[in-house]
Parts: sequence; C-alpha cells; structure tokens
Amino acid sequence: MGSHDTRVPYRQSDRPTSVRVDDLLDRMSTAEKAGQLVGTWCGQLRHENDIEDAKAAIRDHHIGVAAPFGWAGALCAGIEETVETVNDLQRFALEETALGIPLLLNVDAVHGNAYVAGATVFPNALGTAATWDTTATETVASVTATEVRRMGAHQNYSPTCDVGRDPRWGRIFETFGESPRLCAELVAAKVRGYQGDGIDHEDSVVATAKHFPAYSEPERGEDASPVDISEYKLRNTFLPSFEAALDAGVASVMPSYNSINGEPVHGSETYLTDLLHDDLGFEGHVVSDWNGVRHLSDDHRTASDQRDGVRHAHTAGLDVASVGHVEHAEHLVDLVESGEIDEGRLDESVRRVLRVKFEMGLFEDPFVDADAAHETLGNSDHRQIARETARDSMTLLKNDGLLPLDGDEDVFVGGPNADDIVHQLGGWSVPQSAGVPGDTVLDAIDARSKGSVTYEQGTTLNEERDIDAAVEKATAADVAVIALGEGWYLHEFGPSVQAGVETGAWPTRSDLHLSDAQRELVRRVHDTGTPVVGVLVTGRPLIVDWMAQNVSSILMAYYPGTEGGTAIAETLFGDNDPSGRLPISIPRSMGDLPQYHDCLAHPTPIGDDEHPNSYDPLYPFGHGLSYTEFAFDDLRIRSDDVDPAKDVDVTVTVSNTGNRHGTETVQVFATQETSSRVRPRRFLVGFDRVGLNAGESANVDLSIPAANFGYYEPGEGHVLETGTYHVTVDDLVSSFEVASDGA
Repeated sequence: MGSHDTRVPYRQSDRPTSVRVDDLLDRMSTAEKAGQLVGTWCGQLRHENDIEDAKAAIRDHHIGVAAPFGWAGALCAGIEETVETVNDLQRFALEETALGIPLLLNVDAVHGNAYVAGATVFPNALGTAATWDTTATETVASVTATEVRRMGAHQNYSPTCDVGRDPRWGRIFETFGESPRLCAELVAAKVRGYQGDGIDHEDSVVATAKHFPAYSEPERGEDASPVDISEYKLRNTFLPSFEAALDAGVASVMPSYNSINGEPVHGSETYLTDLLHDDLGFEGHVVSDWNGVRHLSDDHRTASDQRDGVRHAHTAGLDVASVGHVEHAEHLVDLVESGEIDEGRLDESVRRVLRVKFEMGLFEDPFVDADAAHETLGNSDHRQIARETARDSMTLLKNDGLLPLDGDEDVFVGGPNADDIVHQLGGWSVPQSAGVPGDTVLDAIDARSKGSVTYEQGTTLNEERDIDAAVEKATAADVAVIALGEGWYLHEFGPSVQAGVETGAWPTRSDLHLSDAQRELVRRVHDTGTPVVGVLVTGRPLIVDWMAQNVSSILMAYYPGTEGGTAIAETLFGDNDPSGRLPISIPRSMGDLPQYHDCLAHPTPIGDDEHPNSYDPLYPFGHGLSYTEFAFDDLRIRSDDVDPAKDVDVTVTVSNTGNRHGTETVQVFATQETSSRVRPRRFLVGFDRVGLNAGESANVDLSIPAANFGYYEPGEGHVLETGTYHVTVDDLVSSFEVASDGA
C-alpha cells in the first residue's frame, strides 16, 4: 500500500495518536525525519521565486515547518494572497511528497496576528500588563489564536515569559514587566488563551514560552549579550514565569539567544535537557529562535562550523530549527548517518513534532478559507476587545486637575505620535499603515472634541519639523495634547528603516530620555502658558523628569494597538477612567539602573541621609492615578498560622471616596521578617481589580498560594520557611506566622 492510501494506520483519524506517530515514523527515511525538524522562511509572498524555493525544500529535503507570515517588515500581504500561499504550500506538501506530511506553520503573533494588515492588534505586552487583568489577557490570547488559525498558522511564538529587568533592552515592550509574579500570572493566562481546551480545537494554536531561561537582563541592556547570574537569581526571578507556562500546559518552548554563565542556551544540554525536561518536566517540543543555531559558530564560537553547531543544538535538546533551511537538514542527515547524533535522539524529536501535527488535525485538513478569514480578522467583536484592553491599560502618571477635559476646549494636538497608526502598533506588526484599522490619536480627539482641534506635528521622532508653527497653534488653544515617545522597532531598535527610522538613530539603549527634538517641542509649547498633556506612546519606561516637574498631566499609553487612539481620546475626555497601573518602574536617571521594586535588602554602611535611596524611581512599579479616589481599610489575614500547602486568605476593604465610577487594582506585597537567604525588601504575591461606583465599598478577598511567599533555595528547592511574614496593601500592614517549613 502507498503512503497516501487511507488504509495505512497513520492516515486513519480514529487511531490513537501514538499509533499514528509510530506507524509514520517506521515509514520514514533518515532524510524525511530530519526534514520534519527544520523550518524555512518564505515571507516574501509577492516573490514567486521565494515560494518555489520553499517548494523545492519541501520536495527535495522534506522540510516540515515554515513561516510564511512575514517578519521585520518583509510582508504586508492581504488576506487573499496569504491564504492562497498557505493553501498552495500545504497542497504541495500533501500531494507532491512521498508521505504527504502537512506543514506546521508558525508566526510571531505576540499582540494579535499583527503581520497581516487588517488584523486586530492589541496593546503590546507591557501595555497588557498595565491592566493587571488575567481574564482580559486570556481573552486577548484567545482572539489572537482564532485570527492566527483563520490565516492558516498553527504555532504562535508567544508568550514572552522574560521578566523585564532592564528598560534599556530593546525588547522590554514584549515583556509583562519587572515582577516575576505579575509575569507568571499573565503568562499562564496567555497560554490558556492560545491553547484553549486543547490544540486539537480549530480556534487554538500551539503556545511557545520564550526565551528560556533568562534572556531579559543582558549586559548593558544589549540584546543577546551575555547573562551571568546565580542559581538563586535564575530560580527566583526568571524561572517562575516559565514554570507558570509549563503548569498551564504550554506545548512548546524557545531558548534564548544569549549565553548564560558562559553556555549558549541553543547548545546547552544543561538548560535544554537537564533543567527544562528533567527538572521542570517539560514534555513538549523545543523550537529554536530564528538564527539561534547559526549563532553557535558565528557568534558564540562554541561550535567550529555550522555542521558542528547543528550537532551541539540537537544533542543539547533542540527539536526544531525554526529557519534552518536546507543546509541545516543536510547537516542533520550527515550527523545521524555518521553516528555523531544517535538516530534515537532524532526519532525522539520527530515524535514530538508529528504528535502536534496529528493532534491539530493537519493530516485531515490543513487548508483555510479566505471568506472565513475576512469574517474573522479585525471584526467588530475583536476590535471591541482590543479597545477595552487599551482603555484598561491607560496609566495616568501625573494629573494636576487638568484631566479629564470637559470636551468644549479648543485643543491643539502635536508630536510625532499624534497621527501615526504604525507607531501605535509598535514592533512585531506591519510597518506600513495601509489596511490597518483604527484611528490615530489626532483622529480620535477630533472625533470626540466639541471644540476646535488644530494640529501641527512639530517634530519627527528625532528631528524638528516646524516647532514655531506648533507653538503658534498651541498659543491659541485651551489645552495642548503632545503625543511623544517611540516608534516601530524590533530587538536592538531595528531593523526599522521600513518604518521610517534608520537603525542607530534615537531610540537607542544608551538614552532613556526623549530625543532632543521632542523635548524642545514640549518645552516650547509649555512656555506658551497653555496647559500641556503629555501622552507617551512608547515601548519602554522613558525618563520624563522635566515633564514630571512642569507639565500638567502625563498619560502612559505604551504601544496601545489599533484601538489605542480611541482609548487615549476617551481617557483624555473622561469617558474612560484610567485604571492602568505601571508594570515596571520609571527611573529618574540612567545611573539608577538596574532598579525594580523587589530589590534585595542590603545595608547602607554610611547612612541613608548622606546618599539618596537607590530605589527612588520617578514613578514606581504599581503606580497609576484615577479620576476618582480610593481608600483602603481593614486588611486582614484570615488565619494566624498558615499551612505551607494551602492558601493565604487576604481580605481588604476598598472604598471609592470620589464622585465617579473607577477601577482600582489591589496590589498585595509581602516581606519575610527573617530568612536564611537575603530576600527582597518587598515582593508582589497577589493582585485583583475591583470596579466601584462613587461612594461604594467592597471587601476584596484574595486566596494567595502560600508558595508565593516562599522562594527557591539552592540545594533545598522551593521552600516556605517558618517565621513571620508581613503583608501590605497600600499603607496597611498585617502579618501571619508559618509554623513549619514546607517545600
């Protein structure tokens, strides 16, 4: 019987997956096996040669993974063109190869399926984290999964589990901020949203926890530079979010580009096998970051050449080389045939990949429909969810009473981010505005305001354009809204030429201040005497110390996505109460870095009076103002003695003492009074959002796992030590005792 015969076991959908995998694996040559572990990129969908090259790789080298959805601005294809290409590639794989194995298609849809013009684009992760809302985060991921599947992709290279500890790093906007606990909760929510009830569901995708295990505190903040950390810091700062992803059932993990303690992770058995599989119990497949394998010889220089790098990676525990191309497949075949890689190791990886393809039903139907894609991408329900998420992310840093606006004011709008939808999206999105839904900040203010609205950009991100004209219009207005910040970039602030900014220009990791041109615009407009609202559309916490001292109001909008302009306008005019809270500290100075809320306790030998507190940010983690006022009272721990295996039940009364509805986030911090290791001065253990009408009060009950109060002690594992723990909410403090150690 031929391999396309429906009577062969692997073709029978009613057979157990394990039986189908075993049957297909037995029929595969070494070359066919190797091909299933190699991906190719065919993002230039407009170029016929690119597609033909991909088909040749599928036919001649059995390539089983592909990324046809664009990256770094290579693709701004429409729905029909993308669907046509996906179906063409799948049809070729099924009909023009001996075994007819469908392709596993992946995409970087980190904040919506944003590389397809017309898709719903949500706030990037830092903005989503500002909502402190696990339910909303799960919903965002679920919508993203649906839009990804309608375009034919199966695996999403998300969520980013990295804990953002250095704001100089160009990928900080992809993180959920600086708190290991906040990151862990939101990462788990994203995994649940992406994978739903299982990857066999038509609206689910394979989630990929990245970048394992400690990518986000590189030396100097330089992307992919070395990380040297203790086991204590690795376990207590960087691993909790990955552990949360694994607990949520994440199906795939991606290693980081950097070396950790001298070991490049893509070639490290210590991290990819001993830690990930053996210690943490991960059973899914490991996919490389794009050129992670190539870096082993080209950059880390721990492999002698590309062939040696392939050997290192697959021996260490890598399963799939995301864009290894034909060269990687050829090296892998040669390594197995020469005995340098055991074929059993190859089979182990192939089983993991085939299991995903069978579970997702790709052997039965890998095709997608353009009409269904049109009906799904960017539909009104999805855009409404994006709008609600953007609203909830809006973080009011400062307000002297200017906001909310009445709506009758004459408003001047200026700044480089006032009328640029691409800047609202930020990186990992289409870099051109064609086909992108949503309003810019200017459009949304113009639609909402009852007074006159004037506009002058004033500056680009880096250059003065016509500040004099901006000053003239601002002088005649009742209020000036200046939309400042950063534009579209990836990684080390590039490649961004296609988004109108040349790599090497501001923003860079060497300066967290606004560019000189933007600062000059704000100063000149402020000097007119017209009250100024600064709106920060940015991927990072920028140092805005002058604005903090001088302008009336500052609104942190992050990269708010397609509906961000509307959410900003609604917040300025009071239709939306700003309920976002900072997921990351905003420093006063570059010299204060690194700076985060859960810094370890330490002495000050020559006294605090002579030297400033090393933790004194411009705006602290968790900060955010509202248009109403909240009061906290009656913090209680509903048990004096805590069992390490159970929850710590915390209750606090929250009251809205203002004159309008608002939403507050209850942030629960803890301090261990005495510990065997130095622990943070305070650390986040739980949180919850509560919406209250004017004059309304509510008891907020949180059941916090006792393990959240513990830590990982090298040599001992996870522990919750005996002794006293103090719990704080706002300025309230309560305490409890742990009577016996627990692991």
